[in-house]
Amino acid sequence: MNSIRILVTAVLALTLGWSTALQAQTLDDLKADARTPGDVLTYGMGYSNQRYSPLKDINRGNAGKLQPVWAYSLNNPQGQESQPLIYQGVMYITTSKDTIALDPITGKQLWKQDVDLPQDVFKYACCGIINRGAAIYDGKLFRTTLDANVVALDAKSGKQLWKVKAADYKDGHAMTGAPLVANGVVITGIAGGEYGTRGFIDGWDPATGKHLWKFWTTAAPGEKGGDTWPGDTAMHGGAPTWLTGAYDPDLDLVYWGTGNGGPWNAEARKGDNLYICSVLALRPKTGELVWHYQFSPNDLYDYDATEVGMLLDMKVDGKARKVLAQANRNGFFYVLDRTNGQLLAANPYVKVNWADRIDMKTGRPVESEVTKRIRAGGTETVWPSVLGGKNWSPMSWNPETGLAYANTLNISWQYTFAKPEYKRGEWYLGMDFKGVDFPKDQPNGYLSAIDPLTGKTKWKLAWPGQPSMAGTLSTAGELVFTGAATGEFIAVDAVKGTKLYEFNTGSGIVGLPITWEANGKQYVTVLSGAGGVWGILGDERMAATPAGGMVWTFAVK
Repeated sequence: MNSIRILVTAVLALTLGWSTALQAQTLDDLKADARTPGDVLTYGMGYSNQRYSPLKDINRGNAGKLQPVWAYSLNNPQGQESQPLIYQGVMYITTSKDTIALDPITGKQLWKQDVDLPQDVFKYACCGIINRGAAIYDGKLFRTTLDANVVALDAKSGKQLWKVKAADYKDGHAMTGAPLVANGVVITGIAGGEYGTRGFIDGWDPATGKHLWKFWTTAAPGEKGGDTWPGDTAMHGGAPTWLTGAYDPDLDLVYWGTGNGGPWNAEARKGDNLYICSVLALRPKTGELVWHYQFSPNDLYDYDATEVGMLLDMKVDGKARKVLAQANRNGFFYVLDRTNGQLLAANPYVKVNWADRIDMKTGRPVESEVTKRIRAGGTETVWPSVLGGKNWSPMSWNPETGLAYANTLNISWQYTFAKPEYKRGEWYLGMDFKGVDFPKDQPNGYLSAIDPLTGKTKWKLAWPGQPSMAGTLSTAGELVFTGAATGEFIAVDAVKGTKLYEFNTGSGIVGLPITWEANGKQYVTVLSGAGGVWGILGDERMAATPAGGMVWTFAVK
C-alpha cells in the first residue's frame, strides 16, 4: 500500500512539474523563508513572525474575483488552529489527531499519519483539542502532541522517525504549539498553566530527539529570580509556553513568550513571580537566558504573553531600531528593543481599566484602583477580560502601511478572589470564574489596524455577533486576510479597512491563513473548523455554526 502511495505521489509530481525528491531543508532555507513566496517553511511565514507576503498578484483591484480552488476534509470536528507549511510542492497540515501531506494545487492527499493519543488525554486539555502546526528541517517534519510528546516524521513518506516524551499529561501538561527550528535546534513549549504546572521550554536534537536543554519559566528557590516567589510556590507557578517563538538569526536570539501565573489568585504568590507573563530572549544552542521583560508582574488576570509578537526593523524617535512588537493580552501594545529588552513604547490598544499606564522608567504597570480593590478582596468589572485585548491568534504586519493587523476583543469580566487549592490534574485558579461579559451596545471585537508605537487604531472593522479568534495575513497587494467565528473567509483593504471579498467556509475559522505561489500563480490557504477556547466558553451563538474541519485554497481565476 505504501509503495502505491509513493508511486501516486511521483506521478502527480511529474504532472505538476515539481521535483519528487524532497531535498533537505537547510538553516539558510529557513532564514530566507519570508523572501521565498513559493514555500512556507516556518510558523509565522518567516522567523520574524510578521505573517507578511511580498506577493501582490492578488490585490485590492482583483480580490473580489477570488474563488475557492479546492477543499479537503480533515474528518475532524475539533477546532482547527493550524498553520499550513509548503515545501517543494507539498503542503503539510496538522490536527490534534493527524499529520497530513497534500498536493497544494489540487488538494489531493499524498499521505496521512495518525497521532496515537491516550483515550483519557482530552479531559486534561485546558482550552480546546487542537494543534497549531509543524516545523520542517533536514527532510523531517516536527510536531507536538496533546499528550506532551515531540515527534519527528519523514517529510517524504510520513514515517515516524523518533518520538520523545516532554512531560506527563496527567499533571495537566499538553503540547499544542508548532515547534521552532533555530540554529539547528528544535525548540518546543508547553501548555497547562491552569493546572498548577511549572512551565518550561525545551531544546531537542533534530536528528535523534536527544534532549539538549531545558529552561524552567518559574524561578525556583536558589535560582536567579527565585526570591520573587514565596516559599515553594514556583513549583506550581504556571508560566506556560504554549505558542511558538520568533528568531533573529543575526543576533542568534530566540524570543519566547510565557503565560499566566498559578494560581490566578496572585495574593497566594506575592511577588513579581519571574518569569510569568514575560518575553524571554534565549540562545537556541544552550537555552541560556540573555534578557527578559516582564509585562505583568504578579499577574492575576491570566494576561498571557505567550503570543510573542513580531520582530520589526523600524524607526523610533527618528532612530533605526531592531524591535519586538507585541499586542499583549493585558491591553497594552509594547515595543521593545530586541537586542536588550529596553522598553520603547507601551500604550493601550483596547479599553483598559486594570492599570492606569505603563511606567516608562521601570517598565511596570501602574495598577488602578480597580486592581487595588480586587487585591483587597473586592469584586470588580475588569477590562480587558481573561481573553485579553487580543487572544492567542497572531497578528500581521505591513511594512508599507506601518500598521499591525489584529483581531482585537471588546469584552470584560467579573473578578473575585477565592481560596486556591492545588489538586493534580485539576484547574488551579483561586478565583470565582463565571466567564466573560459582552457589552450590550457595542461589538464584541474588531479587525483592527494599529500603530505599534502609539496603540492608536487607524481603522477597525466590527465583527457582528461573535468576535474573531483567527490569525491575520498581510500582503504587498495591500490586503489583509482573516476569518470569522461564523465561517466567513474575508479579504480586506489594508489601507481603508473595507471588505473586498467574503466566502462562507461552512464552519468557524480560528486558523492562520497563508499565501504562496506556484507556476506564477498566487494562492491563499486557510483551515476552517470552529472550536478552540471560544468553544470552551460555551457561547450559545456557536450553535448556529457547525463543527467540521476543512482546508480551503483560493485564487483569482
